[in-house]
Amino acid sequence: GIEKVERALNIDNLYDQVSSNLVHQMSAALKAKELYRRDRDYVVQNGEVRIVDEFTGRILDGRRWSEGLHQAVEAKEGVSIKAENQTLATITLQNYFRLYNKLAGMTGTATTEAAEFGNTYGLDVVPVPTHRPVKRQDHADLIYKTENSKIEAVVDDIEERRATGQPILVGTVSVENSEKISRALDQRGITHNVLNAKEHNREAEIVTQAGRLGAVTVATNMAGRGVDILLGGNPEGLARQDLFRDGMDPAHPANAAHLEARVAHHEPSCTNEGQQVKDVGGLYVLGTERHESRRIDNQLRGRSGRQGDPGESRFYLSLEDDLMRLFATGAMNWVMDRALPDDTPIEANMVTKAIERAQNTVEQKNAEVRKNVLKYDEVMNEQRKVIYARRSQILNGEDLREESLEYIESAVAQIVDQFCGDEDRLEWDLEAIHAETNSYWPTELTVDGMRQLNDVTTLEQDMVDDAVRHFEKRESELGASTMREVERQVLLRIIDQRWREHLYEMDYLREGIHLRGIGQKDPVAEWQREGFDMFSSMLESVYSDFVKYAMHAEVVIADGQRSGDGLTYSSSDSNPQLSPAAAPPKSVAPNQTSKQTQVVKTEEQKIGRNDPCHCGSGKKFKHCCGR
Repeated sequence: GIEKVERALNIDNLYDQVSSNLVHQMSAALKAKELYRRDRDYVVQNGEVRIVDEFTGRILDGRRWSEGLHQAVEAKEGVSIKAENQTLATITLQNYFRLYNKLAGMTGTATTEAAEFGNTYGLDVVPVPTHRPVKRQDHADLIYKTENSKIEAVVDDIEERRATGQPILVGTVSVENSEKISRALDQRGITHNVLNAKEHNREAEIVTQAGRLGAVTVATNMAGRGVDILLGGNPEGLARQDLFRDGMDPAHPANAAHLEARVAHHEPSCTNEGQQVKDVGGLYVLGTERHESRRIDNQLRGRSGRQGDPGESRFYLSLEDDLMRLFATGAMNWVMDRALPDDTPIEANMVTKAIERAQNTVEQKNAEVRKNVLKYDEVMNEQRKVIYARRSQILNGEDLREESLEYIESAVAQIVDQFCGDEDRLEWDLEAIHAETNSYWPTELTVDGMRQLNDVTTLEQDMVDDAVRHFEKRESELGASTMREVERQVLLRIIDQRWREHLYEMDYLREGIHLRGIGQKDPVAEWQREGFDMFSSMLESVYSDFVKYAMHAEVVIADGQRSGDGLTYSSSDSNPQLSPAAAPPKSVAPNQTSKQTQVVKTEEQKIGRNDPCHCGSGKKFKHCCGR
């Protein structure tokens, strides 16, 4: 397979360093082709690929897959390929919820996840008895050999119950399956409504009618959460539909009287029809496949038998369903092969319990995955707190003069460590120190003067004193308030850029860190150690970049420009990427007046191979436009 790809691309080695990005693109293309299915993981609407939430069945507006995966799916579907999103911030849901001082919640399906609530959030789950006894009958599952025989049985059941007037809610796990059931019902001439991610605009209208006599509704998980289906129909929903048909907006205050009158008109008929529905057994919930999580199945069952109403539920399964295919035992397959034809189901509580055990296994596995993700995110969470605390400090307008002096000391320490690693003065690279120092600020120190110094401590102190003198000179030229604004704006931009790069690098580290287990090392411990080293390196680069930019701030006259703080940063306004190298400052204009706006500018030198690319991709220059 690899050789075929290499021939198609006309390259010798796909894994050559020059072609390294091709490997990533090929991986994304394979995932898009084989693992991501249309009408299950996503839908195509108006020339766009839109992600469907696995648990709610709803479209996730504004969400796109990262790492080039969304672009690969767009190429697969032949729609317009949009630019890749850049990750600006990440946080797990667990750590997001922990940001709140108080946590509480209410749901009908928390008991199956009680242990995880306790371990992750320290919350106890307390069951509250129902207000009225539950009258719903939950029938045992029916299991068929093939999916086609299962669908035939589902349609037969729907046709039989619809003849008695019983309303039916058919639950499916994906848009694709909901449309498959819909086509089978069309072939039998059974009138029905489909509620899925493609029809979400009609959700209110469909749910309003779902509890009426003989109504058949085919739905994804959208109908399994937070949906109250009233037996006999919802009078308020029917009244709203009446107003829409008459060209009136039900939400407008001027139409409140009309809405109230229509509700009063529908209430008696809905009440009478509701009683008829109760007489024929209430709402019948028919599940066409078990979900990996019991919570989702319980939510679907819970649409029926609400508030003490009668109701029924049953799940139809086949050995070709994902859950059955992955977790059904060989013995069950043997029984189905030997004893029963395709259209004969197994109905036994033992089988239902076996399926629930399989679901429990999957839930435990998923809980372990979430626990593992949380372990890894603890490292990022601590780093996130440091970065966002500093950003808040900047955005709140705090004085950063003391921090600026600390950053100068940090930058000087980096230079000295780099070129004076040995106490032996003969090993000092003084020319390199002088050149490097000049890239940070125009130093007044000379190489000859440095040679007269006896130890590293004295050299470092002299360099700090020289940097502080230049800093104070810049402060007096620009004015204290202007210098404080320069510090805030420059530091904010550098932190944002470096943090984005750090997120990318941590993502790449996360992808391969599990391989450390082969070397008998704990991947989590290795992740913590390397993550700390990378974060420390990132902070050092922030400090050094800040010193370069703050020391090389240049004030020029810009007539006719207006800005809230009187400052504009040309390098970061035109391009969000900041170059770590900055040009030496030019002189201050002598005839500056108070009505003229100051513009702080920085000029970029030639981009280094390891510097962020000027195109704004977030990649290093050597891996992007410099290849």
